Amino acid sequence: MKRIHPIQALLICAALCTAALVGGCTPKNPSPPSVRTEHIAESISESISGTNSREPAKTSAQAPADMEMASAKTAAEESPSSNLQEHAAAKSPTVTDADWSGYFEGMNGAAVLYDPDENHFQIYNRELADTRRSPCSTFKIISSLVGLETGAISSGDSTRKWSGETFWNEDWNRDISFDEAFSTSCVWYFRQVIDDIGKETIQAELEKLRYGNQDISDWEGRENANNSNPALTGFWIESSLKISPKEQTEVMERIFGDSSDYSEETIRRLEQVMLLSEQPQDGVRIYGKTGMGKARGVTVDAWYTGFAQKDDKRLYFCIYLGESPGAEVTSARAREIAAKIVSAAFLSPYSTS
Repeated sequence: MKRIHPIQALLICAALCTAALVGGCTPKNPSPPSVRTEHIAESISESISGTNSREPAKTSAQAPADMEMASAKTAAEESPSSNLQEHAAAKSPTVTDADWSGYFEGMNGAAVLYDPDENHFQIYNRELADTRRSPCSTFKIISSLVGLETGAISSGDSTRKWSGETFWNEDWNRDISFDEAFSTSCVWYFRQVIDDIGKETIQAELEKLRYGNQDISDWEGRENANNSNPALTGFWIESSLKISPKEQTEVMERIFGDSSDYSEETIRRLEQVMLLSEQPQDGVRIYGKTGMGKARGVTVDAWYTGFAQKDDKRLYFCIYLGESPGAEVTSARAREIAAKIVSAAFLSPYSTS
């Protein structure tokens, strides 16, 4: 028989007296007094301490935690493959520094190449690759994407009427279709498309794509120091919106990668207009968009971003050229560098020079 604490003994006595007064009768098969006394003592002890002699009690904080652990264990047992996929998706990409300086011929620039199969980045000039700059006309990929998805760019007749204003680019001085506007990088066409889409939708899509600083506060593009024509300015041209070369590459993968949730029709149309007309002679197909911006007449940003495909293999890329005194900085040069780097990458995937 267990020892009974004096306080427990007093409580037992009180309980027995109460039972005698209330019950007024004796059970047919009473337990021995010592057993009854020990049982009552244990019951009272458990009531006082809040514990059970066979299993420790759980605190209020522990109980929900145990329930969550049990639920997680059940979910893991039911779907182990989904947990593995989530773990793989959460894995950080690997990054190696590439020496592609020979392609840049002394120009200030950066290059980013991403292999989704290996979740691996190759980066030339990492500091500049992480620096946010104005996307300029590379943003036409985004405005085309959202325009096609929302109907601002018609899947049928996409032609918009020319206002009659004479622009510096002769190709813009006429009624123009979506395909023509994309290939000639017609600013007034996409200025209208973006206005038709509207601020709220553009903002939501930039947040969804995690596009740079997602800042469209200068909607009209009044911060642009190189142009004051409202038909040729906007938040994406040397204004409030900024994005880095590495972020450009990541956005391309979010749009065209396996996890994209944009419609197949939109992606197909976008690929059609992005396909480079002059392809390398090695079976590589390159899709992209140029972009170039000036400040006070000097080119300060030149881009080419997109993806390249060979057989079943796809690589995402971005080439950026910044202000380079004494050098001819153009988006065409950026495009040429991109073609060389991606072609070499398909021949030797992890060559860093």
